[in-house]
Amino acid sequence: MADGARTAPSRLDILTLGCRLNSYESEVMRGHAEAAGLDDAIIVNTCAVTAEAVRQARQTIRRARRDRPTSPIIVTGCAAQIDPAAFAAMPEVTRVIGNAEKMKAETFEPAALLAGDARVRVNDIMSVRETAAHLVDGLDGRARAFVQVQTGCDHRCTFCIIPYGRGNSRSVPAGDVVDQVKRLTATGHYEIVLTGVDLTSWGADLPNAPKLGNLVRRILKLVPDLRQLRLSSIDAIEIDEILFEVLANEPRIAPHLHLSFQSGDDMILKRMKRRHSRGDAIDLCRRLRAVRPDIAFGADLIAGFPTETDEMFENTLASVDECGIDYLHVFPYSPRPGTPAARMPQVARDVVKARAAKLRAKGAERLAMRLDRHVGQTAMALVENGGRARLPDFSPVRIEGASPEPGRPSRFEFVFRTANELVGRST
Repeated sequence: MADGARTAPSRLDILTLGCRLNSYESEVMRGHAEAAGLDDAIIVNTCAVTAEAVRQARQTIRRARRDRPTSPIIVTGCAAQIDPAAFAAMPEVTRVIGNAEKMKAETFEPAALLAGDARVRVNDIMSVRETAAHLVDGLDGRARAFVQVQTGCDHRCTFCIIPYGRGNSRSVPAGDVVDQVKRLTATGHYEIVLTGVDLTSWGADLPNAPKLGNLVRRILKLVPDLRQLRLSSIDAIEIDEILFEVLANEPRIAPHLHLSFQSGDDMILKRMKRRHSRGDAIDLCRRLRAVRPDIAFGADLIAGFPTETDEMFENTLASVDECGIDYLHVFPYSPRPGTPAARMPQVARDVVKARAAKLRAKGAERLAMRLDRHVGQTAMALVENGGRARLPDFSPVRIEGASPEPGRPSRFEFVFRTANELVGRST
């Protein structure tokens, strides 16, 4: 080899884009691939929630090929499930596997995965009827563990392509969920996050159609050593009575909910085919805050949905304060081919960008107000890697000075805040 020549190291890399569920599924794939001896490959777990997410997936694949010129690249995830041919046509890609296939151990046997000329191995996701519990020991480098309890979605919001990547709603049986939470708690995890594509639809396909509240209550009862349970993004209209009661009265549930609102205008919500109204969202937040004053809300909001007028947008902007949303996840609307919204009259791109910027500015204002509540106070926060921590209400903390052990809660004094995080000193 010539002086200065280098070869990329042989290793298994998993590059994850998108949601927390993808992060969980990447760890399942890692376990399957390592057990099968797949030690020289790059797996790209894609997202398809927006056109930008698909662009980022392509960019990630090209960058991976530049970094690892000879390693096989396996592409999976929602973008690959929805348009496998487009990814198979990329010269950088070795194989495309579907969302159902990526969760099967046998998929990752090197001889089977890398042999043959069939570049696409993607089945009809709508034909999948069950979701198995996949046991993992936790997520690499994270202070908390995610437990998938559900995947897929039975709703058809007009802007959303995800049901075609994930299939119809499928639930993991409660007993399997409890067993995994027990295992993770026994191995030292302080916080468990329940996650799914449409989390509050959990149970609808199971015998007797139990509700998410039943599952949460069962976990808390049967895993008494669990210190903190967190719920990922949920649909506000589907919070059942038991879940509301548990949220109100159980201190082991983190006082933080990320709500799938999408808009604060009734006409836009109807055109999105959402099942809640502006009033429903405001009422839910007020009711929850009345019974649990420390609760913090996050929300997904789309800026510039087709037909959105200035007045409609102002309704959404005002709803941030009316609901008391402190963590905003803002999506500038971009049309997804194959969705009804893509055929509706579109808002000009410069207007979409300007509205998204205004929503983000409002989000920064609300986050600053949330962080200001903690300045000068002391509280327990869960320590993460990299000198970071999180309060139960999801407030981010940068640790000043020596960091306590990651993965455990520690007490901090919050001396000041920056634009987007608290600065805390261990006490």
